[in-house]
Amino acid sequence: MFTRTKDLRLSIIKQIELEASKYPDVISLAQGVPSFDTPGCIKRRVEQALKRGVVAKYSLVPGLPELRELIEVSLAKENMYYDWENEIIVTAGSIEGITATIMAITTPGDEVIIPEPTYTSYREVIYLAGCQPVYVPLNESKGWSFSTEKFEQAITDKTKAIFYCNPNNPTGTIINKSELLKLAELAKKHNLYLITDDVYKDFVFDDQKIFSLAEIPELRKRVIRLFSFSKVYAMTGWRVAYLHTDASLAKEILKVHDSLVTCAPVISQYGALGALEMAEKDVKKFNIEYKKRRDLVCKRLNKLSQHLSYTKPEGAYYVFPHLSPGPSPRQERGDLRRGGEADSWKFAMDLLKKAQVAVVPGIAFGPNGEGHIRINFGRSEGDINEAMDRVEEYFKNYS
Repeated sequence: MFTRTKDLRLSIIKQIELEASKYPDVISLAQGVPSFDTPGCIKRRVEQALKRGVVAKYSLVPGLPELRELIEVSLAKENMYYDWENEIIVTAGSIEGITATIMAITTPGDEVIIPEPTYTSYREVIYLAGCQPVYVPLNESKGWSFSTEKFEQAITDKTKAIFYCNPNNPTGTIINKSELLKLAELAKKHNLYLITDDVYKDFVFDDQKIFSLAEIPELRKRVIRLFSFSKVYAMTGWRVAYLHTDASLAKEILKVHDSLVTCAPVISQYGALGALEMAEKDVKKFNIEYKKRRDLVCKRLNKLSQHLSYTKPEGAYYVFPHLSPGPSPRQERGDLRRGGEADSWKFAMDLLKKAQVAVVPGIAFGPNGEGHIRINFGRSEGDINEAMDRVEEYFKNYS
């Protein structure tokens, strides 16, 4: 009974948010929700569509033609050339696009390699498709570096795809171009697909640049690239994203997309149109603010170096500090450390209970995430400062 769902779990991030909702004074630095409201230009575009009466009916399965045309133009500006009619699909958020992709390109029993720590829901989608996630650990001692050699060691005759997020969630690190090109050679050698989730591509700091393998025409039959409007345009509640790939793959993914949702919400597709047409200045403003907030949270973490160590994030809006090992001097905290490593779930629950601050336990992001917590600095400076004040008080009182 429940064979398909027996290995699935509700996202730990969502579990934390459900638990946090029980505390009226909670400050959540957990779920990756930006503090900003959706830009006004996007809302006005939707208001116009509502007045024209064009949002009440389904769109075409792959999305509004005018939106896909605009996506084609925006991709071309980033050196990616895809045909709006046959190679671009508008999805109901990126996780729906990811689900449709993995279900289309895999057979139950296949393996999908994911670097870890990585976004928690990737695991669940892979299990839902009847496949097995294979974790390849990133190297924290070298800034969460990406090793192609470790990926090759993980490949078996069941491996179908390698799936990664760039910049990485939860570490905020960027996979550089040279490593991505090595990964492409690996995919060609072993006949694998490459799934890239570029949801945070617009939030990079310190003059970093994002390169995508979707820029290489020779790889178009291997690469499926996804992008969401959720984080970049502060549209998490709108549930709209897109994917692009070669027509031969898009045709198969479209079948699953149709089975799952028929089409992305039409009202949200008009919001996506407004985002691409008018919200570039808002994205630039958000990026400037997120850099300030990254620097703020790092400054606050520096004061807690006895308890938390971290790698400075290069992109996205997360930092992934390591909890310092060692037993707590207080009996009530005695079960929070074991074997010299922090139990991240118990730590997160204790912090929530005693300080009313929600963070995500590192175990949510794979075995290599244990001993860490993820902090979202996409929240307001006021929330960050108040939360970090409480964290400082927590460590002062309880360890």
